Order: sequence, then structure tokens, then C-alpha cells
Amino acid sequence: MNRSNLHAYQLKAIEHILDKRRCALFLDMGLGKTATTLTAISDLINASIIKKVLVIAPLRVARSVWPSEVKKWDHLSHLKVSVAVGTAQQRKDALNTKAELTIINKENVTWLVNLCAEKKVWPYDAIVCDESSCVKNPSAKIFRSLKKISKFTNLMVLLSGTPSPQGLLDLWSQVFLMDGGDSLGRTMTGYKQRFFN
Repeated sequence: MNRSNLHAYQLKAIEHILDKRRCALFLDMGLGKTATTLTAISDLINASIIKKVLVIAPLRVARSVWPSEVKKWDHLSHLKVSVAVGTAQQRKDALNTKAELTIINKENVTWLVNLCAEKKVWPYDAIVCDESSCVKNPSAKIFRSLKKISKFTNLMVLLSGTPSPQGLLDLWSQVFLMDGGDSLGRTMTGYKQRFFN
């Protein structure tokens, strides 16, 4: 399959990512969010706007879906992928691989952020959070970790078919990672006071 197989709504979503660079694709399951995002990433890498991408995903999706999508599409097959899952040593080995895309499971994000803090370097200028509802809780370690490093990225894309599974309160922390509080406020308390009774 190649770029010509993408649907019109996917092409529109690609343009949205290229234009905004800090955005979300809240599309239903099965609508091709992964291929869409990878195509935008490929375009941005080719334009030298980004160099190294961290993809955060549920474990099964990290292991199989993202790597297989790269192989499935001709226009993406040039992307080098490293999957940083497993033991700490396996993850470190994967991080030392020369790849444009590093894919990690959500449970190891805090480990990665702490590891990079020890080295005093954050090597990723782009982050994709697949199933972004995993960061819906502003008290969770994953949100606090991503909050520390999101300002160092040129691209932040959140993906989800269910961004607010338990209501609109689930949106604040996800949107905060995109825009630092410009849209919904800088605190969850402020968000509640402004938009909720």
C-alpha cells in the first residue's frame, strides 16, 4: 500500500498535523490514525522539521501495531523503528539503536524521562501519545513525566478513539500537554471552575 491508498479524511488529518504540530486526532477505532500520523511524521522528517520521535502506546500496540504499519506502507518503509519494551536492559539497548522512531509502552515513560534526566538530555523533538486517555489523570506519573518534557518538543500528537471515557474532565490533562494550558487553563482546578457547575 502507498500514499494513494489513504482516504480523503486521512489526508485532511495529515494536513492538520503538519499545520498545527501540537494537536490531537480523536478518530474512531479503525480509521487509520497510525498510518495518518506516520505519514505526517515522515513528511516532517523529510522536511528536517523533526528528527527523532517518541511514540507512547499500550504494550501490545507498541510491540506490533506501530512497527507493522511502517512495514505495510511503501511510503513509510524508509523509517527506522526501535521498540523499547521488555527488561530495563532491552529498553536501553533499543534506545541506543539509530532510529527515527522509538516506540515505548506507557508504563515505561516515567522510567525513560528519569533516565534522560540523569543524562541531562532529552533526545526526542516529537512525541506521539497513542491512546491519549492514558494521560487523563493529572495526578498520574505518566502525565507528570510528560509535562516535564513536552515543552522540549516541536511536535505533540495525541491519538484516541475515546478521549473522554468518563466525561469532559478527562480532557484537561490531554489538552494541557498539547498547548500548555492555553485552551483549557493551566490547572485542573481552574478548568473545573471555568467550565463546570
